[in-house]
Amino acid sequence: MKYLKFLFFFVLTIPVTAQTPDNFPEEKIAEERKEFNFIGYYFMRSEQNNYAPTNEFLKGQVVGRLFGGNTTRTSDNRSSFSEMRFIPIIAYSPRLFDGWATMRMNFEFDWTLGDANYGAGGNFGGAFGADFVNMQTQNLFIEFRPQKNLFVNAGLTRLFDNVSVPAYTFTSTLLNTGYRLAIWGSDASGVAYHHLQKNMRWKLGAYQLYENNVEQDDDVALFEALYEYDLDIINSIGFSAWYLKDRANGEGGVSILGQGLNSGLSNYNGVFNFNFGNEKYKADILWLGSHFHGNPLLNQGRFGYNGFVLTNIGKAKSASHDVDILGYAANLRLAYKYGRTANDQIVFDGIFTSGDKENINDGKYTGILTGNNWTAPGAVFIGHGLYLLLPHGNVVNRFNAAVIDIQNLGYGFAGGSFYGSYDIIPNKFKVKLGLGSAVSPVSPANGGNMIGTEVNFNILYRPKVFMDLELHAAYLALGDFFDSQTVNGGQTSKPDNPWTVFATLKWIMF
Repeated sequence: MKYLKFLFFFVLTIPVTAQTPDNFPEEKIAEERKEFNFIGYYFMRSEQNNYAPTNEFLKGQVVGRLFGGNTTRTSDNRSSFSEMRFIPIIAYSPRLFDGWATMRMNFEFDWTLGDANYGAGGNFGGAFGADFVNMQTQNLFIEFRPQKNLFVNAGLTRLFDNVSVPAYTFTSTLLNTGYRLAIWGSDASGVAYHHLQKNMRWKLGAYQLYENNVEQDDDVALFEALYEYDLDIINSIGFSAWYLKDRANGEGGVSILGQGLNSGLSNYNGVFNFNFGNEKYKADILWLGSHFHGNPLLNQGRFGYNGFVLTNIGKAKSASHDVDILGYAANLRLAYKYGRTANDQIVFDGIFTSGDKENINDGKYTGILTGNNWTAPGAVFIGHGLYLLLPHGNVVNRFNAAVIDIQNLGYGFAGGSFYGSYDIIPNKFKVKLGLGSAVSPVSPANGGNMIGTEVNFNILYRPKVFMDLELHAAYLALGDFFDSQTVNGGQTSKPDNPWTVFATLKWIMF
């Protein structure tokens, strides 16, 4: 905590330059500033698919890799369910402070229709009678804004791999700039400082991921520095660094699974397990990367692109292991608008991550690491247009995919998606077709490199502004990667191919 206190003092006392008039577009100032602001997000999904957890106790939130530790398996049986989510986003800024300080709060209510009643816990409450206590706190933090271009967020805030201020950034921007939430994408307690200028942005952050015992050096702390510069009115480039100090030895984390490099969480999240056994370990890890984009949302012309390159380096030590960490990741997304709206587009999205061949037996780990090594989920790469090969964002209690994290259990990932969409009625009625395929740079024991190939389909109808009705369908043909019992849940043969069909209602309310 001493690091957080130091950074908090630093960002509040650092000298700042005066803001020039052209740093921000002209804003319309209300005659009377509102003290309370509310945004609501309502989501309902009805689905049929051929996969479900075999553990009968997993009826709430099922997060993680298909065929992983969450016992999610495909079969001839058909799963049918409906689930709902409501997220109220509340901001309180007293008139007395004139925008200098704002309390921001995000809460979450999730349930599957008919699941439970008259109880308490997360992700339940939709049975006959209801009356379930299931409110979950996403964020609760103070935003200090001493100038228009300075933001200091302190408390339980967003931890995103993006330089933008989360409260003022649309999801589409987060998913198509920076590192696209593939490295860090969750919530964390700490302090984040954002400084926005005319043609550049930078961010400093310090987070206490796990405190554990306050009198012991058994914590997980993360520090970040991000910088982005506009080369011109369209093109931008950025540079980033994260440093993580892990002294927790897996203590804390999700339920009995723990967290970190040696936890049972790895089999759920599809991340690499260092297999230190019962030995205590110390880890110091550094991520260094660069990202770039130009017109990624196709609102400044017909062609857009974005991507990133990243490496993580570090060391993890235990009584009998001394492991050097060096892995790589790269992403490139190209988009072309051929019609009238931004939805009339064709997109190619490719990603590569290095894999590890020898586990840590050679004293090296040559794969990538992400926030999914420390929580579930801690990184959400969902902006690629796929549903089953890689995870999709239209979820409530069930967040599954064949490859839930870009490190793919440490075997690495090479593949991507190609999809196109068309507005039959501009901004009203859209159709979309998608295709995705991937291989693993390193094959598992008794398995091959081909992960699978997916086809998907989506229809969207917008009856009113910010309200969407959608129909989705996807099918994944599994490759010989899943011949391996190491990755297919211990089955003697390749599992059945997963498929899903679901309808959604999304409403963003102001």
